[in-house]
Amino acid sequence: MSPVRRKTWLMKSEPSAFSIDDLARVGSEPWNGVRNYQARNFMRQMQIGDSVLFYHSNCPQPGIYGLAEVASLAYPDPTQFDPASPYYDPKATPAQPRWDLVDVRYLRHLRRPITLDEIRRHADALGEDFALIRKGSRLSVLPVSPAQARLLLSLECVDV
Repeated sequence: MSPVRRKTWLMKSEPSAFSIDDLARVGSEPWNGVRNYQARNFMRQMQIGDSVLFYHSNCPQPGIYGLAEVASLAYPDPTQFDPASPYYDPKATPAQPRWDLVDVRYLRHLRRPITLDEIRRHADALGEDFALIRKGSRLSVLPVSPAQARLLLSLECVDV
């Protein structure tokens, strides 16, 4: 029997809402509030143990700040049913949920952030299918190929 090949995902969060420091403090957290069908569908593909590149977005220095792992299979996001939640969806019902989430578990902070500017400098090596730097792509959950993950993580030890 061959070993299961784990996938890598890049998951974005605004650090003012939930940062890698927050994840380190709580250990594991539901990744709620995703309201894009493609990002939701990516979460539905996730398996326990998949790697997560934790990306800070919409901040002075966007970039990859830490590593986490998927800690659960996808399940209905309870915020879709809560009228008091900013993620409430009146079309969603417990019998027919529209939005899912996965739990994410903290692994570690990177030795240093891998900034978006640095990532862009490696655009050719990452390839045009790397959605983070593709114009018009605003997904909060993105697949990362094994080669892309190796390249991105190799940058952690490079002095800039």
